Amino acid sequence: MRSTAVRALVELATSADCRDRADAGRALASFAEMPEARAALARVVVDPEDTFVTLVTAEALLRRSDAKGLSLVAAALAETDDQQHAQIQESVSRVFLLYASERDAALALCASLPDGALLAALLSEIEPILYPA
Repeated sequence: MRSTAVRALVELATSADCRDRADAGRALASFAEMPEARAALARVVVDPEDTFVTLVTAEALLRRSDAKGLSLVAAALAETDDQQHAQIQESVSRVFLLYASERDAALALCASLPDGALLAALLSEIEPILYPA
């Protein structure tokens, strides 16, 4: 069943409509551990036509708070233009602004990722609102 869902979402990710690509990116993030989803996610997280697709896909991948999601965002940062970079930076802020513990866990994961330095730099710029007592 999961493979069937991923195949449908991969097809949706090729739509001419940016809303379809955004929905596909957001949904495919749930399947980021599956190789067939990762290729499509790598494309939509740096969508060349609409930065909204980049924003929602990156946010969904970051909300996974795991190496699979963070690695796709980290790799994308190496190939973004200025507008895509700004959208990924916004998604990093949205996901990690609240809890210092979540930001710190993501920073620790970035240290183990081959392309983690750029994402770690974005995470380091964040001053979270809540710190552990």
